[in-house]
Amino acid sequence: MNYDNLKVPVDRDENTVMSTTDIKEQAHALIDNLDDTATWDDVAYHMEVRASIEQGLADVEAGRVYTTEEVRKHFGLDD
Repeated sequence: MNYDNLKVPVDRDENTVMSTTDIKEQAHALIDNLDDTATWDDVAYHMEVRASIEQGLADVEAGRVYTTEEVRKHFGLDD
């Protein structure tokens, strides 16, 4: 499956929370860009990836991130 056509833009700024309408529109766009042979598993996979990216962006915006050095120190890993 070619995933190049699944690039649905993420419209974000720190003052905007996505409305349900925005989410539905972006979900429709993602599905519309799937191959005609897409399965339910393909739909679920791409929705989950998209949700994970959205959560990661929200974590970055909220400062819920760690540096590589902090993670290595936490797990007792040498540089």
